[in-house]
Amino acid sequence: MYFLAADEKETWAALAREIETTNALPDSCEGAIRSSRLSAFQFYAGVLLTAKGQGDRGREWLEAAALEEREGLFSSSFLIGFLERQENRLIMPTPAFSDPRPFLHFAGVPVMKAARSRFLQQCERTLPAFDEPLKMLDIGCGDGGLTAALLLHLQETGTIREIAEVMLVDASPAMLELAEATVGKAFPDAMITTANHRIEEISGQIDRRFDLAVSSLAFHHMPLEQKRLHLARLKPWIDHFVIFELDANHDAPEVHSPEMAFSVYQSYGRLIDFIFSHDAPVDVAINCVDCFLMTEQVSLLTQRRGERTDYHMLRTEWRDLFEDVLAPDFSLQCDAACSADEYMTLFTMHYGRDA
Repeated sequence: MYFLAADEKETWAALAREIETTNALPDSCEGAIRSSRLSAFQFYAGVLLTAKGQGDRGREWLEAAALEEREGLFSSSFLIGFLERQENRLIMPTPAFSDPRPFLHFAGVPVMKAARSRFLQQCERTLPAFDEPLKMLDIGCGDGGLTAALLLHLQETGTIREIAEVMLVDASPAMLELAEATVGKAFPDAMITTANHRIEEISGQIDRRFDLAVSSLAFHHMPLEQKRLHLARLKPWIDHFVIFELDANHDAPEVHSPEMAFSVYQSYGRLIDFIFSHDAPVDVAINCVDCFLMTEQVSLLTQRRGERTDYHMLRTEWRDLFEDVLAPDFSLQCDAACSADEYMTLFTMHYGRDA
């Protein structure tokens, strides 16, 4: 992922204020923005104008940005298509995860399948062997597919033998129902318990020990201060905590900031490209984009911190969080990429309790 220098942030913010209050055209910023970042800035201006009710001008800036895009990063082009389907409104068409199907399609694209496979390997290589039946807490279990795959992989490699309990936590009733069926079918002898809540709602109610807590693309749904609070509440009840996350700068930056727009431009542009590059019916791909990734992207680009739905953090910020809350009782066991290119990284991070 690329970052803006301090003077670039100031320049972008100042130009955006000028563009919002004048009739400045997309070519007016040429020379003030380095050429390699021109499309990203025009995306930023287009989003800002659209969010502030100047949809026609916003479209003009996004179209200019689309002409500059290259190298598999077509964020403005994707956003233009989305806006056309939403009557030129920068709105979330549906709450994320209300329907499991868009996420299930996303999880099945080749890049995500490969990343999840590496996640399983990284867990197996860093977790200790468990002699007693495993008790696992899955925070944001989704459809349960990754949960079942992880446990099967740990069994096949001898990391675990038996499974005593799997507690599935998810705010989506539809996802939780799928997860309970999927994990229950894979492990009929295990006790499957469920909690139809966000972890924020029940972290203080956990009252039994879990050998392993896992969170895949879920613990980022709250800002840093809440992550810290709920991780501290979980700490006495877990021995290992493993996350599978997106490395992105979406927690600290405020709405309409250059930092937020630049991070969204890279990370979500790349993820959406993976979906449209996958061989699938067009309507399925569009539904996945609109009702999952674009729903999250619109939240990040239009809602203030504390209101939005997602707070992905940089890997360094996750490390700082875990060191602050879990150390010295826990130590870092793994910090490894599952999928990475210059714009987007998915990674595994594992902190384990020291004996």
